[in-house]
Amino acid sequence: MQFIDPYWGTILLLGFVFLFILMFVASGIKVLREWERIAILRLGKFQGIKGPGITWVTPILDKIAMKVSLRLLTYAFKTERSLTKDNVPVVVDAVMYFRVIDPEKAILSVERYTIAVELAAQTTLRETTGKVTLDELLAERDKIAEHLQELIDEKTEHWGVKVTSVEIRDVVIPAALQDAMSREAQAERERRARITLATAELEAAENMMKAARMYEESQVGYNLRTWNIMQEISKNANLIIMIPTNLPEVGTVVGTAAALSAGTGGLRMPKDKGTQE
Repeated sequence: MQFIDPYWGTILLLGFVFLFILMFVASGIKVLREWERIAILRLGKFQGIKGPGITWVTPILDKIAMKVSLRLLTYAFKTERSLTKDNVPVVVDAVMYFRVIDPEKAILSVERYTIAVELAAQTTLRETTGKVTLDELLAERDKIAEHLQELIDEKTEHWGVKVTSVEIRDVVIPAALQDAMSREAQAERERRARITLATAELEAAENMMKAARMYEESQVGYNLRTWNIMQEISKNANLIIMIPTNLPEVGTVVGTAAALSAGTGGLRMPKDKGTQE
């Protein structure tokens, strides 16, 4: 019966010991990316936050409680058929941006901080919707979103989470209410159009009254305006214009009328009895 040489037996035993130590050390090596942090618990007691880079965790004694990301996270949420202050059912669709600023609080103060932040956002949005009217919700989205961000951030700051912004993407209202609002908007546009037209008519009437008073004070201006109107009318060659003989004179009536008729081809003067003779 042959026995193993004690020399080689010692080498083999040392090899197994070295391999065990190598595996023991390698099992505790963790590589964390730049935005990752881990919490270390030793026999159930918090030891600290580690990362990024190469981190060694003592096997058997230490345990990784949770790994958190410091990058900006997004969460889309909405309320299902919530009522506004004036009892209008709406569905508000929003998106929230948040990030972990204190990994220790996010791991130790709350269980699964992401779910806690999401539920806080949903309840806050529902509460805020019930405190504003539909008109305010549609017209002041930015202010309401800013108010939402402040309220949610007050709740999450105790968990080491910072809410950077909240945006309201859409407000869905019932179809019947949409039709009523459309008819109301159309009626409002018609009302403004009629007011604008009436204002223009009033301004035109006022200006015409001013012009009438000016012509009343100046006979020469009145005469020039009369002939100017006749000239504008005579620009249409398809019209036959009968000029009365009692027009205010500016020079010779017959001569002026003849000049206009020769220039446009559209003016014809009735023959006066004295002229025919």
